[in-house]
Amino acid sequence: MGPVSANPGGGEGGRGRRRARRAQPMSEINVTPFVDVMMVLLIIFMVAAPLSVVGVPVQLPETSATALAGDEEEPLTVTITNDGRVMIQESETPEDVLVQRLQAIAAERTSNKIFLRADGRNDWNRVAQIMGLLNAGGFSDIGLVTDIAPPVSGGTDG
Repeated sequence: MGPVSANPGGGEGGRGRRRARRAQPMSEINVTPFVDVMMVLLIIFMVAAPLSVVGVPVQLPETSATALAGDEEEPLTVTITNDGRVMIQESETPEDVLVQRLQAIAAERTSNKIFLRADGRNDWNRVAQIMGLLNAGGFSDIGLVTDIAPPVSGGTDG
């Protein structure tokens, strides 16, 4: 009888079989890199989204009013700049076609709410004229957009 081996499969034969098992293709998908990429994209969009709300720069008046509840739709904004130009979202619109364009946009929306942003350096008469124009065009749900400031007491009359 010859020498007895502790390895039942033989000397090199057992190792060869183990290598053959390791050489088979891996059938599992590693999702960790995908999750990492998605988390980074989520963070980027969460940071970038508030920065791109409205692109027309105006100096809003400050009030102590509370914020309105948000909707699912992007708010429809009409902006009156310091030099008196009227804009729907970010595109300049002549005053004589303002209501027609708003009605065309509102026909495709679920809400007729309009947010009116007016530069604080504007004359109140100009803001009131645009509000009257919107109201005459059938838009009665108009919200004035302001910056938040602490409440002021003891205003002056005059």
